[in-house]
Amino acid sequence: MKFVAFERAKQGTGASRRLRISGRTPGIVYGAARTPELIELDHNSLWHALKKEAFHASVLDMELNGKESKVLLRDVQYHPYKQLVLHIDFQRVEADHKMTMKVPLHFSGEDVSPAVKTENCLLTHIVNEIAISCLPADLPEFIAVDLSGMKKGSSLHLSNLVMPKGVTAVVNGKFDPMIVSVVALAAPAEPEAAPAADAKGGKPAEKAAPAKK
Repeated sequence: MKFVAFERAKQGTGASRRLRISGRTPGIVYGAARTPELIELDHNSLWHALKKEAFHASVLDMELNGKESKVLLRDVQYHPYKQLVLHIDFQRVEADHKMTMKVPLHFSGEDVSPAVKTENCLLTHIVNEIAISCLPADLPEFIAVDLSGMKKGSSLHLSNLVMPKGVTAVVNGKFDPMIVSVVALAAPAEPEAAPAADAKGGKPAEKAAPAKK
């Protein structure tokens, strides 16, 4: 994805407030052994871009002063209750340096899995994104997860995921987190048997009242 940024001359709380009033969002670009650059972006364009998954999980093309550079979104600060972006941070990326990034998981095949289709089970997504390491050119927008083979009693762990070429999952030691679990649903309760009809085929016989003494 591509976006346009502009140089920001002033900084500070007052300058940022005036910038937001004018419909701009203050930001900063770090990294690549360069001095951090102060930038500003059109708020409406930025607001709509932030609604797209790719803006959060892919290498972005930033145009600044007519030149393009590769950056990653690193942090966004929102207003507590207004639809307003207060500040945004980007990080420059270098083509020959590996980076660590969180990417979303896209699940498919759940409805045709034996667990759901024939074994009365529910598939629970425990993790919806994972951290990966790769070169900028290999960064995927998402990791595809096929659940069509899930069965009752099974589970899916990070080590079971198929990673795209050049991409490795970032793990903490030997920890292998669970991604999806299979939970068996309770069997539906059987309906109570209807009371038997009397010998004449009429209504079910009522219990006789106890005789009075």
